[in-house]
Amino acid sequence: MITLYPAIDLKEGKAVRLFQGDFDKLTVYASDPGEQAKKFADSGCKWIHVVDLDGAVAGDSRNNVAVKDILETGVKVQLGGGIRTMKNIETLLSIGISRVILGTAALKDPELLKEAASSFPGQIVVGADEREGMVAAEGWLETSQVKTVDLVRRFEDCGVAAVIFTDITRDGALTGVNVPATSDLASAVSIPVIASGGVRGLEDIAACAALSHKGIEGVITGRALYDGRIDLKQALAVAKGELC
Repeated sequence: MITLYPAIDLKEGKAVRLFQGDFDKLTVYASDPGEQAKKFADSGCKWIHVVDLDGAVAGDSRNNVAVKDILETGVKVQLGGGIRTMKNIETLLSIGISRVILGTAALKDPELLKEAASSFPGQIVVGADEREGMVAAEGWLETSQVKTVDLVRRFEDCGVAAVIFTDITRDGALTGVNVPATSDLASAVSIPVIASGGVRGLEDIAACAALSHKGIEGVITGRALYDGRIDLKQALAVAKGELC
């Protein structure tokens, strides 16, 4: 059993999806993110994965109105994108965000992440976005020389809730989750890993669920839901092990 996280990526107040993290290859799927979140909640989702794309590039939150609309549905939200100060983290948690995702900060300011995880145990998530084995940052516009597994190992035993592992080359491309790389990372670290990038069908969710014993805690899906390739209720059943 794993957790299914439907994704809402925010840009200029709308729910969108990018292709391989490219801002020039953007599709708008919902003009009202709050209404989209309600549909997810009504289908039985307990969590929603939200990314502030504008914030990821700017370095501070930019879609607060849309985020508050999503929170009004009552579903738990994990949020990332441009969160790089303790004040920002504290503000987001105070308005009802359940988990805050730190990606660029994890790479460039690891002490901030450790402080946040210590102050808010179980509410901080490491965003490990990978391009060809190396960690990407700044809204995926930069690729570092740090290996993903090395980044994640920095934060073991400091109260981190999970790691979101995204293969950028597969994100929004419907080419299938990079299950081997996700499983390898989950086996190499003690922090639960959430798979992200490339979900194209129920088989991807089933593959991740079959490796829950390896440390895969959940899977994020976006474009396949919006395109109708995946029925959300069926996907939730597969994630729970109720449907093979």
